[in-house]
Amino acid sequence: MSQQDNQFRPIGIRQKFCFSCGPHVPCFNECCRDLNQFLTPYDVLRLARHLEMDPQDFLNTYTNRHTGPDTGLPVVTLRPAKDGQRCPFVTPEGCSVYENRPSSCRMYPLARMLRRSRENGRIEESYVLIQEDHCRGFECQTVMTPEQWVADQGLERYNELNDAMIEVISVKQQYLPGPLKSQTAEKLFYCLYDADAFKRDLSGQIGDECRKFGLCPDKAKRGDDEAVVRLAVKYAAGFLKNESAAAVND
Repeated sequence: MSQQDNQFRPIGIRQKFCFSCGPHVPCFNECCRDLNQFLTPYDVLRLARHLEMDPQDFLNTYTNRHTGPDTGLPVVTLRPAKDGQRCPFVTPEGCSVYENRPSSCRMYPLARMLRRSRENGRIEESYVLIQEDHCRGFECQTVMTPEQWVADQGLERYNELNDAMIEVISVKQQYLPGPLKSQTAEKLFYCLYDADAFKRDLSGQIGDECRKFGLCPDKAKRGDDEAVVRLAVKYAAGFLKNESAAAVND
């Protein structure tokens, strides 16, 4: 679906809209095609756990790696199925990974945007309603607000962990603008997207570097997946600052 066929309408967090999705909607599964879907580190981990795969195996099997055109950071996209641009997890009955589907799937038909306030440094969010010509979900009578939609779709945890990446992006733009060295990009990729490898390395060099950056690796070593993701993102920001300092001293 081309961008020209879509309507993007700003919507307040408590502003009402009508939408519903499921097998009862005539266009069911249509939004799972023609994909260019980015995955966050937390998306990758949730999907890998759902499929009972090691994160590295999941990355190799289901994703493509890129460099973010705006950030210069390593990013991953979901690799479409071989028979086209459809999601590899969609079935005639719907999403086969529904309970652990990516945050962008949960958010649709909304898009959530973030900006850091220049006045107080706080993160501010805003929403846009995406109305695609093929989507029949807007014909329903189910009334929601973005605030209710976020709660209904289980997005609070996703948003919290995904928002932490803003600090990594900010540090990258401030301290290391432009392309990253291949070795730096490789380390960032594995730290952000391979949570199991990152957790294993907390007992070694990565753990030592965490302490150097003022972070405590012990809690993440004992904690759950979310604790590991939180630490990995904080580590990535500290690592980029350290790389910048090293470049200045070279």
